[in-house]
Amino acid sequence: MLLTGAEIVMECLKEQGVDTVFGYPGGSILNVYDALYQHKDEINHILTSHEQGAAHAADGYARATGKVGVCLATSGPGATNLVTGIATAYMDSVPMVAITCNVNLPLLGKDSFQEVDIAGVTMPITKHGYIVKDVNILADTLRKAFKIAKSGRPGPVLVDITKDVTANKCEFTKMNITEESIKENDISSDIEKALEAIRSSKKPFICVGGGAVISGAYKEVREFAQKVDAPVCDTLMGKGAYDGHDRLYTGMIGMHGTKTSNFGASECDLFIAMGARFSDRVIGNPSRFAENAKVLHIDIDAAEIDKNIRTDISIVGDLKAVLTELNSKLEDQDHGEWIAHIEEYKEKYPLNYDDSVLSCPYIMEELDRITKGQAIITTDVGQHQMWAAQYYKYSEPRTFLSSGGLGTMGYGLGACIGAKVGRPDKICVNIAGDGCFRMNMNELATASRYNIPIVQIVINNHVLGMVRQWQTLFYEKRYSQTVLNDKVDFCKVAEGLGCAAIRVTTKEEVAPAIEKALAMNGPVLIDCIIPEDDKVFPMVPAGAPISDAFDAQDLEKQK
Repeated sequence: MLLTGAEIVMECLKEQGVDTVFGYPGGSILNVYDALYQHKDEINHILTSHEQGAAHAADGYARATGKVGVCLATSGPGATNLVTGIATAYMDSVPMVAITCNVNLPLLGKDSFQEVDIAGVTMPITKHGYIVKDVNILADTLRKAFKIAKSGRPGPVLVDITKDVTANKCEFTKMNITEESIKENDISSDIEKALEAIRSSKKPFICVGGGAVISGAYKEVREFAQKVDAPVCDTLMGKGAYDGHDRLYTGMIGMHGTKTSNFGASECDLFIAMGARFSDRVIGNPSRFAENAKVLHIDIDAAEIDKNIRTDISIVGDLKAVLTELNSKLEDQDHGEWIAHIEEYKEKYPLNYDDSVLSCPYIMEELDRITKGQAIITTDVGQHQMWAAQYYKYSEPRTFLSSGGLGTMGYGLGACIGAKVGRPDKICVNIAGDGCFRMNMNELATASRYNIPIVQIVINNHVLGMVRQWQTLFYEKRYSQTVLNDKVDFCKVAEGLGCAAIRVTTKEEVAPAIEKALAMNGPVLIDCIIPEDDKVFPMVPAGAPISDAFDAQDLEKQK
């Protein structure tokens, strides 16, 4: 059938099973939005308040559902406003297709109105990028984009289409898109080396990364941990892949990981990393990381092997497939003495906080209790992010959505909207510091426009908390540009943007506020006022070995 380029975009989205897109219209993409109008009963479009919000919403949708997230933007500033969201998705391996439209082909390269080389701009932060100048290749290009976004190690793909291509016509033939089976590498020799290392280990330690979530290897991860009989930690991206309530679970590892996880990793004789990339926030000083251990690294991306940490054994392949094979060949191990040692660490070094005042850890514990640990939690970046990772107990994958690699302030609210649209059956709550919330709080207008029932909790300490923590500990309390104690009233902002608002100043008000917000079945902001000098502990100084983790009690002893 003869279709315009804009109509081909719609048909390709339907082929891929896309039911929702997030975006913002403009001149160059008008033809696509006109076609979208004709397909509004088949493809739901969420108009965000800003293109960055659209990218984060597509990201949150993808993380919560496992599907490819889609965002749309026009040329020039519309396209460049997607950049931070695309980079966020790239760093955390999130499948996304960003569709932008550029000026007409004859105007390309002439500094035309709202022209920018968005494919060039995003080249370092996408798996692949296309600029489509011929309507005859548009359909194939879009199909390739979706395939690349979700295959192997997932990530964002950009498709930039000149405006005249969206108006031009060509013959279009529908295709039935089927999921391809995973092509497994020949990993038999690596599997045997891994089995030998596991069998000979006396003190194995397992680290679960974001790859366990992406690959859907939750059952396999849990079976493997039980077979190996080893303690299990997770990275920020790995939250929920292993049950946070399980006896073998030791908490998060790294800069703000538990002492148990950091000490366990430092003392083990075999460190097993599953779908983790050994980021600097996890390993601290690389020369001192797991220095007494052999390192077994399983990852789908060969580029991650030996990039940050030298491995002794590596397996390149899909984690679910690799663990299925390992589990089928591995006998049940017994490491009772090692597990007992780790249990002693758990009892000696539990997470703790000042429970005499209202604090974010208390709020997270109450949220966990009220939602029975079943909510999807999105976060921005900073102290509140770490508290959300530490004190909410995640038992399911795809329930903790956070910007781990890029550390994007302003990520959470858009992601929460995307998550709720993708998973309407789940309670969705965004945790944001007041500094982060200021960056994209305009997306409350998106939530109210569509009456999307999310809960926005602002952890309001009137400072840039994580930066202030560093200034307190390492910069002799020189609080340069981190105090936010001004006249902004977040409750009034929320109400002005069409949402309900509740302010909380005491511990006793927390549970009633959360219960009331959930019962409203609409977008609600809870502004929680906490002390300005609360700190996230444990903490590892930048560049130090993770065995140097310290907490408030350690600081007191040094005085």
